[in-house]
Amino acid sequence: MRSWICRSPETPAAAGTAIRIMESRLYELEAKISLAEDLLDALNRTVYRQQQQIDQLQQDIRALRQQLRQAAPAEAVSPGDEIPPHY
Repeated sequence: MRSWICRSPETPAAAGTAIRIMESRLYELEAKISLAEDLLDALNRTVYRQQQQIDQLQQDIRALRQQLRQAAPAEAVSPGDEIPPHY
């Protein structure tokens, strides 16, 4: 990271150079901010999509648990009703 100290220029040429340097730095900062904003937007969209997927998966799990609860009593068989494995 560069450290810039603002000093009053000694000559008009130095003032022009200082202005060009500051404009260049300003342009670089604006470009970095623009890229950071684009990245932040992309990350926000990704997080939103992932949250939608998580919500859907949670809903699917709840539905599967409900199906399992409903099916479990019907599948309960006493050991005497089972056919031995050698038949």
